[in-house]
Amino acid sequence: MTEFGTLNWTILIVYILANLLLGFVISKKVSTADDFYLGQKQTPWWAIGISVIATYVSAMTFLGAPAWAYKDGLSVIAIHLNYPLVIIAVITFFFPFFYNAGVASIYEYQEKRFGKKARGLVSGIWLISQTMSSAAVLYATSLVLSFITGIPVVTAIIIVTVIALIYTVMGGITAVIWTDVIQSGILFIGAGIIMYALIENMDTSVMDTLAILKEQGKTNPLNFDLDFTNVTTVWSGVLAMSLYHITVYGTNQMMVQRTLAAKNIGDAKKSYLLMGFLAFFVYFFFIIMGILFYSYYQGKPFENENTIILEFAADYGMPGLMGIIAAAVMAASMSSLDSAFNSLSTVSTIDFYKKYFKPDETEVHYLNVSRIFTVIWAAIIIFPAILYHLHSTGSILEVLSKVGSYFVGAQLGMFGLGFFSKHASERGLLVGTFVGVIAVAYTALYTDVAWPWYAAIGATINVVVTIIASIAIDGKQENYSPYTVKGQIQAFADGNKATKENGWYLVPGKVDKVCYALFAFFIFTLIFLFSFEQFI
Repeated sequence: MTEFGTLNWTILIVYILANLLLGFVISKKVSTADDFYLGQKQTPWWAIGISVIATYVSAMTFLGAPAWAYKDGLSVIAIHLNYPLVIIAVITFFFPFFYNAGVASIYEYQEKRFGKKARGLVSGIWLISQTMSSAAVLYATSLVLSFITGIPVVTAIIIVTVIALIYTVMGGITAVIWTDVIQSGILFIGAGIIMYALIENMDTSVMDTLAILKEQGKTNPLNFDLDFTNVTTVWSGVLAMSLYHITVYGTNQMMVQRTLAAKNIGDAKKSYLLMGFLAFFVYFFFIIMGILFYSYYQGKPFENENTIILEFAADYGMPGLMGIIAAAVMAASMSSLDSAFNSLSTVSTIDFYKKYFKPDETEVHYLNVSRIFTVIWAAIIIFPAILYHLHSTGSILEVLSKVGSYFVGAQLGMFGLGFFSKHASERGLLVGTFVGVIAVAYTALYTDVAWPWYAAIGATINVVVTIIASIAIDGKQENYSPYTVKGQIQAFADGNKATKENGWYLVPGKVDKVCYALFAFFIFTLIFLFSFEQFI
C-alpha cells in the first residue's frame, strides 16, 4: 500500500468539511422536533429518491457486491431482481396507511391497529436489527479507511461515527437527505473511475473477457435450481428476497422516514419509484465489476474479499484516486449511518420517551431529547462494529443481508397481519411473533436453508400462529379493523372521501398506473439477463 499523500488527504478533508458545513447551514432551519424528524415537508421527491438509493447502496454495495460476485459470479444479481415488485407492494399498501395517519414513526400504525404492546415490540425489534445493520456499514467503511490511510480500524470506526453524528445532530432528516444527494454523486464518480481503469487494464476486450468467464461458469445470472440451501437462485431472489426487501422498504423506519418528509403522497411514491427503476442497474454495475475483477486477478484468493476494489485502486496509481475512493466509501457509509442515527433517535423519542416518560413536553424539549438519543445510538453502534472487525472476512454485503434476515420475518408478519387479517388480535400477535423468531433462530442454527428464506419462514409462521392464537384467546372478530386494507376502503367509501390526491391513490390496495410500467420493467430485466449470457 502506497503512502496516502497530500493530494488524497486534501480531497478527503474537503469532502468531510463540505458535509459538516451543509449540516450547519441546514441546522438553522431546525427549530422543532418535527423539523428534525420530517424537515418542513418541502424536500423535492427526486432528492428523497436519491437519498433512498444512496442509503441502501452504501459501502456494502461499493465493497461487498464486487466481493460477492468475485466468489459466486453473476448469479448474485438474482438477489436484486425483486426491487420493482417490492416498490409496487410498498407504495400500494404501506404508504397510504402512513400518510393517512400523519405519523412520524411508522410504528404508530401498530398501536392504532393492535395496541401499545405491539407497537413497543415492533419498535424494539427494529432498534436491535437496525443497530446491527448500521454497525456492519460502519465496519465496512472503517475497513476502507484503514486500508487506504493506515489508520487502525477501531480508530477509523470512531472517526466516521463522529463525522456522521455531527451533521445529523445539527440538521436532522433534511441534512440526511441533502448530504445523501452529494454523497451519491461522489460514490458513483469513484465507481465509474474504477470500472474505467479496470477495463483499460485488462489484457482482452470486455466481450472476450466475458466469453472466458462464461466458460468458467461465472456469467450465469439465472439459476432456476429448486435448492433451498443455495443463496443466489432465481427463486430465492424473486420470492424470498421480495419479502425481505418489502420489509426493508415498507417496515423500516430508516427507509420510510425520509419519504414522510415529502410534500405529499405522490412525491413520496415517486421517490420510491426512482429506486424501483434504477436499483437493477446499480447492482448490475457493481456485480459485473466483481466478475471482471475475477478475470483480472485470475481468481486468486484474497485475505479479505472486501478489499479487492481497494487493492486495485492502489495498484492503478492515478493521482488523487485513493482520495476519491476514500471519499466515495465514506459517502456511501455516511448516507446510511446518518439515516440510521436520525431514525433510531426518532423511534426512541416518539415510541418510548414521549409515549411512556414525558408525554406533554414542548417541541423544543423533544428536539433536544432527539439530539441526545442521536448521540447515544451513535455511541452504541460502535461496539458491534468492532465485533464485525474481529470476526468477519467474507462479503460484507452478504453479512449485512444475513444479519437483517434474522429479524425481518417478525416485522413483515406484524404488518401483513395488520393490513389483511380480520381476526388477528394483539395478544395473538405477541404469541405468533415470539414463535416466528424462535423458528428463524432454529432454522439458522440447525438447518442448511439459505438465509434469504429466513424472512419467508419467520413471516409465515408468525401469520399462522398469530391467527390460531388470536382466535383461541380472543375469539373471531365480527368486522375488519378500520386499519386493515378492507377497513380503509370501507372508511373512504362511507366518508365519501377523495380516493386520489393529484392523481395518486390515497387508498391502500389501489394500484397506481405507473406500477404497471414498473412490473413491465421487471419482466424486461429477466429477459435482459436471459439474453445476456446467450449473446456473450
